[in-house]
Amino acid sequence: MLQDNKPLGEPIKGKPNDNSEPDIEEGDIVDVDISDSDNQSEKHREREQPYHVFSKREKWVAVWIVSLAGLFSPLSSNIYFPALGDISRHINSPIAMVSLTVTIYMVVQGLAPSFWGPLSDTRGRRITFIGTFAVYLIANIGLAFSKNFAMLMVFRAIQAAGSAATISVGAGVIGDITTAKERGGFMGSFGGIRMLGQSIGPVVGGVITEFFGFHAIFWFLFILGSLSLVTIVVLLPETLRRIAGNGSVPLNGVYRPLVSGHLRKHWRRPDESSGRKPDITAPPSNLTLGTVFAPLRFLFEKDVFVTLFFGAVVYTIWSMVTSSTTALFQERYHLSNLQTGLIFLPNGAGCVLGSQLTGKVLDRDYKVVEARYRAGHGLSADVPLNRKKLADFPVSRARLRSSWYLIILFVFSVAGYGFAISSPLLAHKPGMGLPLFLQFVIAFTATAIFTQNSALMVDLYPGASASATAVNNLIRCSLGAAGVAAVQFIIDDIGAGVTFLIFAVITAVLTPLMGLQWIYGERWRAARMERLERKEREKTQLG
Repeated sequence: MLQDNKPLGEPIKGKPNDNSEPDIEEGDIVDVDISDSDNQSEKHREREQPYHVFSKREKWVAVWIVSLAGLFSPLSSNIYFPALGDISRHINSPIAMVSLTVTIYMVVQGLAPSFWGPLSDTRGRRITFIGTFAVYLIANIGLAFSKNFAMLMVFRAIQAAGSAATISVGAGVIGDITTAKERGGFMGSFGGIRMLGQSIGPVVGGVITEFFGFHAIFWFLFILGSLSLVTIVVLLPETLRRIAGNGSVPLNGVYRPLVSGHLRKHWRRPDESSGRKPDITAPPSNLTLGTVFAPLRFLFEKDVFVTLFFGAVVYTIWSMVTSSTTALFQERYHLSNLQTGLIFLPNGAGCVLGSQLTGKVLDRDYKVVEARYRAGHGLSADVPLNRKKLADFPVSRARLRSSWYLIILFVFSVAGYGFAISSPLLAHKPGMGLPLFLQFVIAFTATAIFTQNSALMVDLYPGASASATAVNNLIRCSLGAAGVAAVQFIIDDIGAGVTFLIFAVITAVLTPLMGLQWIYGERWRAARMERLERKEREKTQLG
């Protein structure tokens, strides 16, 4: 969470009613001064407060709602791919030019969350979701009536501005309601459901284009987006902790869903005997130019930059594989729009499985690393840990423990893919099997790496999870947009085999960056925590 006049990434301390975000996760150690009998009972009540009052089922419902919203970022991009040929013919522009509408989408997809993320971390999740979907729905109407290249470019940019932030805001909701121990599984499911758009988008786009024309794609997205917005307005409560606390603060106005009966059991009322009021949090802070650009300061943190840059390279290569699929396969195998949509299924299946399985692996790895940490510090399993205050807890190793085999598999599958798609021995429709299998492996490993990086970013900045995810999105999409804009020209110049071999070599050369994160990540995080604590002490002394 970003707060005015506070250092970025500052650990938030205090109780929910002292105008700050609670720093207590479920099961955390909370220091209680047993010598202070006047305050002991109050502190004991604070210790008993769960990180969030939602039941497991209620958390899953919230995750499913934001995951449905998160569908629209990948869906709006990939549903478009099978239609590129038809669009090229309809507006009488070469396919390389039409591919620029994919590039502009990715550019804005990277930039837009830099506004929506801070808005979400200051004014709330619900109001941000409503704003993003309003923009998104307007854009789809414009795209449905687009007649030329210029209109297509403009409304694709607006469409990206509306859909891109659904991922970062959704990650913010998950960060609000989950603890580190359970977050990996929720993030994995969030990514898996969201990436369903990666799987079904091109198929749906191919079917719609084949039978109704490409303009119908945007009416389909408008209807689906309207349903998602209604679900959010009706069912999803505000979760931003400075507004809703741990879910026990009564909500009103825009923060309260239309159907809120199931939430009333969690809302605390004044104690009639003591007059004690429910805990409240700070009012929403104002969105300023400073808060919009503040997340960019994340990039000056070594651990953040290393994690984001390597993840962005992997994302870019995967995006280039995906965006070049239509041109490569239609030219080589003479596919219809419907067939073109179907060949994206292995890619989408890899994305879904990679995200779902990695979520489970992240939870397992976290437990393994935590057990080793306890053993090394002589802590029994029943002693809770406050990971936010333990500078030496190996967060990076907990999240990256299973990354190495994924990176190796990604490198070899990318190297093999280019030669499989260009080999004369496979220049017939049955020969599509090998390059499509390699697309599945590329998508699986790339998505697994994205999921690990996203979970690590939320752990590094748990109070500003939407902004941290927005910066992650900015770096990925900016680099990815450049790659997508260039890939078709590179393939035309040197061939697919050499192109993807070069990309595999680039990934291998940059892999030592993750080694640096593995070795020095906790040292860098501890130094940042010490620096922020020192600034807080100095500010307290001056104040």
